[in-house]
Amino acid sequence: MKLVSFHDGNEIRTGLLQDDIVIDLYEATDGALPKDILSLIGRGEEALEQLSGLGMFSKGDKGVRVLDDVTLKAPVPRPVSIRDFYAFEEHVKTARKRRGLDVVPEWYDIPVFYFTNHLAVTGPEEAVAGPADCEWLDYELEIACVIGKEGRNISKEDAEDHIYGYFIMNDWSARDIQKHEMKVGLGPAKGKDFATSFGPYLVTKDELEAKRSGDRFDLSMTAKVNGKLLSQGNFKDIYYTFADMIERASKDVTLYPGEVIGSGTVGTGCILELGTETHRWLKAGDEVELEIEGLGVLRNKVTSTREEENHVLPKDGGNPSQTSHNV
Repeated sequence: MKLVSFHDGNEIRTGLLQDDIVIDLYEATDGALPKDILSLIGRGEEALEQLSGLGMFSKGDKGVRVLDDVTLKAPVPRPVSIRDFYAFEEHVKTARKRRGLDVVPEWYDIPVFYFTNHLAVTGPEEAVAGPADCEWLDYELEIACVIGKEGRNISKEDAEDHIYGYFIMNDWSARDIQKHEMKVGLGPAKGKDFATSFGPYLVTKDELEAKRSGDRFDLSMTAKVNGKLLSQGNFKDIYYTFADMIERASKDVTLYPGEVIGSGTVGTGCILELGTETHRWLKAGDEVELEIEGLGVLRNKVTSTREEENHVLPKDGGNPSQTSHNV
């Protein structure tokens, strides 16, 4: 199933996507299913069984909207939290190699993550503005899972039971701000907390089973800027699986339904890794299009917080080889 959050003109509702229509779950079930997606996720298997029993809808049925007539929001507009991991080895190796560094041994010991701003989430087709003083704006092609079942000290073997579904995630990054603040050694903050994009829909995990490859999924991942293909990767190449990440995140901590876990950037999945010789940093007017097989296309246009949109890049071109962090 593909679940969406959409604006009906008055409030954000939860919908079920079927081809070119969206079913308002609250209206179609006379209130038996909740209006908001966090409440739906919180009901767990009971709500999923109700959803699977709804059958197919047609235009004109109660609660049915035409997809083109609604505004999609992020599938989980206000997640309980966002943990973003650093799980693709190719990205780590390439980004560090640009600085003349090897991968630190500790990266192979444990999957690591940072918390980002769960109140700065944007959805498909929403404009994204970098910080006012950012000159090196970057996209990051990631996949994210949503926790659907509460748990603490979850083992890798049980982790799948705690995943509700998946969507595309763009972890926008202000690389110049990130470079400056990471010298302190605490972690990314203002270089990351201005925006994270989700979408276009939340795919329940059962829908991806046909693409399973062992403990991974064989899903192609691409990124385009203004229609030009820049990034190509595959989810199956991830070093740490979501089971690994969930085991780590839940160690001595309770995970709750509605928390989001990001994979980190797939190999080639950002300008930092590709280098500005491949593509300049993003600027106002650029359209970034992330696509993951089975999860749709997440499209956002970059806007500017400045009156002057066509500002000049630093004289050094913002060479990624001089950047001090590569999440």
